Amino acid sequence: MKFDLVAHDPQSKARAGVLTTDHGTIQTPIFMPVGTAGSVKAVHQRELTDDVQAQIILGNTYHLYLRPGLDTLRKAGGLHKFNGWDRPILTDSGGYQVYSLSNTRKIKEEGVKFRSHIDGSQHLFTPEGVMDIQRVIGADIIMAFDECTPWPCEYEYARKSLDMTHRWLKRCIQRIDETEPLYGYEQQLFPIVQGSTFKDLRVKSAEFIAEQGRAGNAIGGLSVGEPAELMYEMTEICCDILPADKPRYLMGVGTPANILENIALGVDMFDCVLPTRNARNGMLFTTQGIINIKNKKWEQDFSPIDAELGGYASTFYSKSYLRHLFHASEYLAGMAASVHNLTFYLWLVRNAREQILAGTFREWKEKMVKQLMVRL
Repeated sequence: MKFDLVAHDPQSKARAGVLTTDHGTIQTPIFMPVGTAGSVKAVHQRELTDDVQAQIILGNTYHLYLRPGLDTLRKAGGLHKFNGWDRPILTDSGGYQVYSLSNTRKIKEEGVKFRSHIDGSQHLFTPEGVMDIQRVIGADIIMAFDECTPWPCEYEYARKSLDMTHRWLKRCIQRIDETEPLYGYEQQLFPIVQGSTFKDLRVKSAEFIAEQGRAGNAIGGLSVGEPAELMYEMTEICCDILPADKPRYLMGVGTPANILENIALGVDMFDCVLPTRNARNGMLFTTQGIINIKNKKWEQDFSPIDAELGGYASTFYSKSYLRHLFHASEYLAGMAASVHNLTFYLWLVRNAREQILAGTFREWKEKMVKQLMVRL
């Protein structure tokens, strides 16, 4: 894996790069559609490549481990062959899902015991085991196993959790370094900075993660309910410490405004369920602002969903027709809206990259943050 920085914005910390993996190159900054269980919900692989123009997608260790299971994935030759996606894949280690399952899990030094949300069966995730699982899944980028602390969070809990996450990281690194990929291509581990919203803990964690010298680094534990300004403050602290010559991945973020503001702070990679989840509920992100397509005002608006955006779904379907699909509870509603929103998100980071290359990112960002969050 190789990361080359090709441009810096003179008015901010934004940068443009190229991340090279065995499954292809990724132009950064980049947004990664979330395919939790091996599928980006309601979106075909062909739409992801041709319309959305996704360069990398996510899978989730917790969900794929439970279903379809490791035996099936191993026999298929890994997730790439199982789901037909021939571009890079990143797998989230399951740390966030463990955080979400607070009522059915126990965290100990060994790892995390949890009950399956599917059938209630008991399982144990250890740092070593999660590395082995991600080897079987076959992701190009493997995430370290960590604890994602809630917000708000007591300082002492955050401190103890961080120390354990760092101990777990050393175990993850040892396991990755003593094992080989299963399918003949490179897999790289990204450690995750934690520390809740406490500056000293974020500094401590970012310094520890930087010392590990891995191919890339992630910032976790944000976008869990804290105010946006606090997210930006913590992100900037981390970006200022994490190595400049390695990609920086901010996990689980976020709105279009969040993405642009964090690009300005030096983040290269993003993922979030927001575009697809909101799409299934009728919220569309467009080049002009936010649309609730279920509103009556769109009932007889026969113009394209977003004529300026390009892409099949955004220009073929009218607002009126898409509104009708939602009110008729047609499956196509969520499908078309999901493709549209993801097309928008990839358009957004592609344009951000172009502005960074041109040296005009900051001025463009200030205008776009206001424009994209307007309710139409």
